[in-house]
Amino acid sequence: MVLSVVKANEWQSWDRIRFPISHMMACFSRDDEAMLQALLRQLFQSVKEKITGAPSLECAEEILLHLEETDENFHNYEFVKYLRQYVCNTLGSMIEEEMEKCISDQNQSEDSGYDTVVQHVTKRTQESKEYKEMMHSLKNIMIVVVESMINKFEDDEIRIQERQKKLQNEKSNSYCTDNCSDSDSSFNQSYKFCQGKLQLILDQLDPGQPKEVRYEALQTLCSAPPSDVLNCENWATLCEKLTVSLADPDLVFSDRILKFYAQTFTLSPLHMTKEIYTSLAKHLELYFLSRENRIPTLSTGVDITNANVIRLLKKVRLLNEYQKEVPSFWIRHPEKYMEEIVESTLSLLSVKYDQSHLVSQKILDPIYFLALVDAKAVWFKKWMHAYYSRTALLRLLEKKYKSLITAAVQQCVQYFELCETMKADEILRHSKLCGNKQKNFYYSGQELQYIYFIHSLCLLGRLLIYTQGRKLFPMKLKNRKDSVSLTDLLVLFTQLIYYSPGCPKTTSAAHSENYSPASMVTEVLWILCDQKECAIECLYNNTVIEALLQPIHNLMKGTEAASHCSETALIHVADILAKIASAEEGLILLLYGENVNSSEEENPTGAHVIAQFSKKLLDEDSPIFSGSEMLPVVKGAFISVCRQIYSTCEGLQVLIPYSLHESIAKAWKKTSLLSERVPTPVEGSDFVSSVSQQSQNIMVWEDNLLDDLLNFAATPKGLLLLQRTGAINECVTLMFNRYAKKLQICRHKKFGYGVVVTQVASTAAGAIALQSSGFINALITDLWANLECGRDDVRVAHPRSTPVDPIDRSCQKSFLALVNLLSYPAVYELVGNQELPNKAEYSLREVPTCVTDIIDRLIILNSEAKIRSLFNYEQSHTFGLRLLSVICCDLDTLLLLEAQYQVSEMLLNAQEENMLETSENYRDFIIDGLSVERNHVLVRINLIGGPLERILPPRILEKGNVPYPWPMFSSYPLPNCYLSEVTRNADIKQDNDLSKLLLCFKITDKQTEWIENYRRQFCKMMKTKPDIISGAALVELLEKFVFHLSETSSECYFPSVEYTATDANVKNESLSSVQKLGIKMTVRYGKFLNLLKDGAENHLSLVLKHCERFLKQQQIPIKSSLLCLQESYTGHDWFVSSLFMIMLGDKEKTFQFLQQFSRLLTSAFLWLPRLHISKYLPIDIIESGIHPVYFSSTHYIEMLLKAEVPLVFSAFHMSGFAPSQICLQWITQCFWNYLDWIEVCHYIATCIFLGPDYQVYICIAIFKHLQQDILQHTQTQDLPVFLKEEALHGFRVSDYLEYMEILEQNYRPVLLRDMRNIRVQST
Repeated sequence: MVLSVVKANEWQSWDRIRFPISHMMACFSRDDEAMLQALLRQLFQSVKEKITGAPSLECAEEILLHLEETDENFHNYEFVKYLRQYVCNTLGSMIEEEMEKCISDQNQSEDSGYDTVVQHVTKRTQESKEYKEMMHSLKNIMIVVVESMINKFEDDEIRIQERQKKLQNEKSNSYCTDNCSDSDSSFNQSYKFCQGKLQLILDQLDPGQPKEVRYEALQTLCSAPPSDVLNCENWATLCEKLTVSLADPDLVFSDRILKFYAQTFTLSPLHMTKEIYTSLAKHLELYFLSRENRIPTLSTGVDITNANVIRLLKKVRLLNEYQKEVPSFWIRHPEKYMEEIVESTLSLLSVKYDQSHLVSQKILDPIYFLALVDAKAVWFKKWMHAYYSRTALLRLLEKKYKSLITAAVQQCVQYFELCETMKADEILRHSKLCGNKQKNFYYSGQELQYIYFIHSLCLLGRLLIYTQGRKLFPMKLKNRKDSVSLTDLLVLFTQLIYYSPGCPKTTSAAHSENYSPASMVTEVLWILCDQKECAIECLYNNTVIEALLQPIHNLMKGTEAASHCSETALIHVADILAKIASAEEGLILLLYGENVNSSEEENPTGAHVIAQFSKKLLDEDSPIFSGSEMLPVVKGAFISVCRQIYSTCEGLQVLIPYSLHESIAKAWKKTSLLSERVPTPVEGSDFVSSVSQQSQNIMVWEDNLLDDLLNFAATPKGLLLLQRTGAINECVTLMFNRYAKKLQICRHKKFGYGVVVTQVASTAAGAIALQSSGFINALITDLWANLECGRDDVRVAHPRSTPVDPIDRSCQKSFLALVNLLSYPAVYELVGNQELPNKAEYSLREVPTCVTDIIDRLIILNSEAKIRSLFNYEQSHTFGLRLLSVICCDLDTLLLLEAQYQVSEMLLNAQEENMLETSENYRDFIIDGLSVERNHVLVRINLIGGPLERILPPRILEKGNVPYPWPMFSSYPLPNCYLSEVTRNADIKQDNDLSKLLLCFKITDKQTEWIENYRRQFCKMMKTKPDIISGAALVELLEKFVFHLSETSSECYFPSVEYTATDANVKNESLSSVQKLGIKMTVRYGKFLNLLKDGAENHLSLVLKHCERFLKQQQIPIKSSLLCLQESYTGHDWFVSSLFMIMLGDKEKTFQFLQQFSRLLTSAFLWLPRLHISKYLPIDIIESGIHPVYFSSTHYIEMLLKAEVPLVFSAFHMSGFAPSQICLQWITQCFWNYLDWIEVCHYIATCIFLGPDYQVYICIAIFKHLQQDILQHTQTQDLPVFLKEEALHGFRVSDYLEYMEILEQNYRPVLLRDMRNIRVQST
């Protein structure tokens, strides 16, 4: 029987609204009160027949509420006329004003925003302050009137008391007692219950009265308003009488008692229902304690067609329904009410029989019957949800009723022992035999035990979520020597997944799967995993993980115990492990165990076991479940666990030795072949359905495998492994299809494909895959729709609002997606060697489909045809200029666009055309949004320098008479105001510490000692006097250190290469246009810093030509469709340019240094062209086009960032941006434009002196320095733009050297080992 909480809430609202009555009495006259009473009496007298004919109070209320619809005389009643006049006087003028205003607006507009004037006026009136005040006032007036009428009822009741005694043998109708009121109103008596009547009912309910009299008394009680019954003085006596009557052997009579209880629960306030509930709970407690009642035993089971069982289940059901409803409103009442309900419940459920019988002969406790009606303990879940009730419940469980929890644990233990001792088929056969006694109406003892087990499991699962609940453990059980701890209980739960049989019958066959032990335990453990504190205390320990993995060990070893483990159980375990791996603490436990220093060989951690098992399943080199239809599901479930692990940097490092990417790719290729071989179904054949299902299963499995491969792309090194499989195009196509359909990436993932797209776009092959999949086309089409076309479904009457931001909110997402996409490797593959269309005419329906089209239509608007083709010229061109500003922060991209499309010339011409002649010989720039944007871009792309070396003009106007004080220009050179007055290069006198450092090179006895000593001295100088390490002093330090290292065989990573070419040999060789522009940019920057002199351009050109020839000797030819692999290094050599400036333009010193430096491992990570298609790399790495800086340095940057600055790492993932992309950009251009020159020198010097791993530590230090800014820009949703456009203000390498030394102590062995393995990098 379902309760209505709404009705209970209405009664509470009515009680609370009576408080302001005394205030209203002061402003409401007695004459008005008497008049309204008369009007009300007249109304009720007129509808007397309808009300008295109603079968219940609820029906009477419904009749009154719908009186206007059913009574044709409704508007003739004086009370209704009074209400109409009251409304008219209060709201009449306002309604007229609204009508006039609405009609006037409608005349001015062809199409009104509302269907009718009436609806508009009604809505405005109901929302008005006057309406609310009127309703409040009217409600208070009517409360006064009704209260006055109720107070007069007392006299009427006393007068009819004698008459009631004379008529006690006649049938009474609570709605038909006439001639009993001074006001001649039968309504008065119908809605008031006097003390005399209640006493009469008490007498009539006496067991000694005839059956008919007791039935009538109960019928009268059910018809009375519960609030009136409660207010009577004899309510306590009546409650006791009803409790006794519940045990009446007459089924009809007890059913009517339950009906009264149900009605009371539905309509009464909590303090009344509380007493009814506690009386019902007390009755049931006495019932179970009584030896006279025939309570079923476990051996006999429960036959729910038995009359006594039916009556008992009805009572328990009613109790349980109230348990589930009461938490929604008991917080509004005193705590004692809630505590009494809780304690009466726990007292009932704790009833136990002290029996020496066997378990099978045990008399069923109340908890069994509660479990029958609420198997999943929903009542306990609701009681534990709110702190208000949870506190009281846990306190009582701890102090008085801990036996209830002990019994639940005992039941779980007993069920597990039953599963362990009996074979699964015997249990199933036994349950089937029992079920055949009477189908759907009989529960055997074993089924009752199982249902109680399910109830106990759900109860314990909810209990463990909360700290106070966990404090109830450990607990002592009967017949067990040791106490049961939290860990013991969780191990028991995990063992239940493997050992428990299929589900016995519970409520219905349709829901049997939901009640299987494995699925129920999985559900409980999933909930525990969602609670971080609970999961750490309960689940994240080696004992529980070992329990989960034990059957996997058995299966891999082929022991006899393995035969008891089913495919379904393994799937559930995999789901739990995947949930554990999705949390940071759980992942660490699976990767390293509780003891991080333990040997993997002696005690392999969970990740290793899972990977080994998954690989066995994929490679099909084990007979486990061979031929089973569930095998692909088992495989998928465990690969999903591995996916949670290898989609993280630290997880991938652990799983790399297992080559899972190869196994998954092999399985995908095999499945792909199978899908091609599935025969075409013939119409009309019985074979059609089976073939169709088989084909569907294969396609699903194929997509799952591709998705598993795609998740490797979540990390830089994982992306390299994915490219090696040759399936990157198919994986990206799958990603795009899911992205287009807006499907969830994974049930364990919190964010979408943003990071994966950014990682993929950071490589050349990934960019090609994104283009071929249609991803870029869809992105640009969507951008164009928002930027130029707008939404088709917008009515013309409501035009789009004019955007106030440079980039409208509707285009912001597309803008960020393009920023993430257009890294230099992607730009070169998508734009390299391609000319702009530059058409004579563009159709308005012509939509761009590629990156070149975007550049042509939005950035380089060098013709009237392009401008006319745009509906929103200013907004669209502003979008293009902003995009150009961001992507040109990558200096290689800037040089490429400048070389191919002369971007700066186009911008200068546009500025020239945007000038206005103010006099005969003077022209001035027109200051508008586009000219300001162009000015900013021109300064940004022409000036090189760190945060203190150049000044970028703002993009916004200032207040005052001069809104834009920054000078614009239409030709080079730039105005001097954009050049910062930094301290130019000045020779620093040699310091004593510097002399000590140089002295280290004279010590040659022990190479290791002098290297360490030298590094110590360098660190000391960096911390105390960092400015000394610059200029000629830095040159001398670098030359001597690298020379000594190159002469030490143990420090050389690459072999020595003989090079004999002279300047004359390379003078006539040509450089790429990108390199030539890079040389000009370098020389311009060097002259600004007073580092280079005239002739430096030719010297740098010779150095680059020598380097190109020198490196070609160490390269191998390769055939590839990737543009970046078809010729020499595609970008400018920023490391050589930096070194040339450090060497103060000395080409001989520069190249000699590079020859020596090329033998060191550090050269592989600082000098990126060093390993371009180098013979020292494995062929598959060369073919991938991915540089070691990406798959090694940036991979570890992401791994350390997650460990050291977790908030920043989370910010990147929330923004859909990968740290690896911005770090690759920083490292490639040696932090030019991001750091001042002195810091660029310190970056290079630190990596050379202290080791290549310091490249990683410096990036981590930068992110730590930027933490607050990164978090702020994550909130404003422009993190990629901020990181690419903004210089690293305030960052100094020397300030973070101590922090980097700590990182070195923690991570150097792992990082250097991986960096040294780039030559043999394989899986």
